[in-house]
Amino acid sequence: MKRTLLIFLLLLHSLCSRAQSKVSFTTIPDTTIRSRVWLLSGTTVAAYGVSLAVLNTAWYRDYPKSNFHFFSDMNEWKQMDKAGHIFSAYFIGKYSREMWRWSGIPRKEQIWVGGMSGFVFQSVIEILDGYSSEWGFSWGDMGANAIGSALLISQELAWNEQRIQLKFSAHPEHYNDDQILAEKTTELFGKAFWERTLKDYNGQTYWLSVNLHSFYKDSHLPEWLNIAVGYGAQGMIGGTDNTWTDKHGIDRDYSHLARTRQFYLSPDVDFTKIHTHKKAVKVLFQVLNMMKFPAPTFEITSKGRTKIRALYF
Repeated sequence: MKRTLLIFLLLLHSLCSRAQSKVSFTTIPDTTIRSRVWLLSGTTVAAYGVSLAVLNTAWYRDYPKSNFHFFSDMNEWKQMDKAGHIFSAYFIGKYSREMWRWSGIPRKEQIWVGGMSGFVFQSVIEILDGYSSEWGFSWGDMGANAIGSALLISQELAWNEQRIQLKFSAHPEHYNDDQILAEKTTELFGKAFWERTLKDYNGQTYWLSVNLHSFYKDSHLPEWLNIAVGYGAQGMIGGTDNTWTDKHGIDRDYSHLARTRQFYLSPDVDFTKIHTHKKAVKVLFQVLNMMKFPAPTFEITSKGRTKIRALYF
């Protein structure tokens, strides 16, 4: 890992051969500014290092280490975890690419350095999984990471914008009506709101949000109008089934809970298409754009059930 970071820094240093320009701190320059490149490089490496250290402590500390090994999990959690990997790689790459605009390095280099950061970060996590007895290195996860980064990079190279964006929404489920189920889900998903938001796949939805005006620029469609297709799942109390042995050695069978896929269709908003001259508002819009805007939604499940939700996100 140290060697990888060194190579990464040397690569960034090689991009700094162009003359610096005298621009204000908030200006996006049209030539490379070496000091900004080094500042962003150091900040990125430090942020990744701290994030991985926190993750290693919070996520892996309760599980013993093992020799590096592989693990196939393609049939688990109705592939919701794979959707999470795609979104994470895309999200990290997207904002890293936006950050690298500030450095002034050439456009394609901004795209590749920023866009690949999500894949690199997620790959390091996958290596950590490979040394944990609870998980293992998953080629399925690596493939999902690659899809997320490829979705970002390909659009930037082709269109210089994100016409098709990945978004996220969540509404953590409550299981307090059943004490046994409540104990199991607390063990799986934690107690805190943010922990459940990130871990409970039953309450997550991942969206592919398409900006209509970007594909029909001569139309009178609002520039901010998107149409979003969502994917979620419910009824999952385990990776592949709803049976387990509890801490008292008692076998539990909750197979009566149907493990169901959910598909959604809904209008959405691309906040970055809303015109403003205020830089702080532009940053806020970039952050808001990772989340699905609440709107009327059509839902259909893998069981064939349909529903119109007046407001869903």
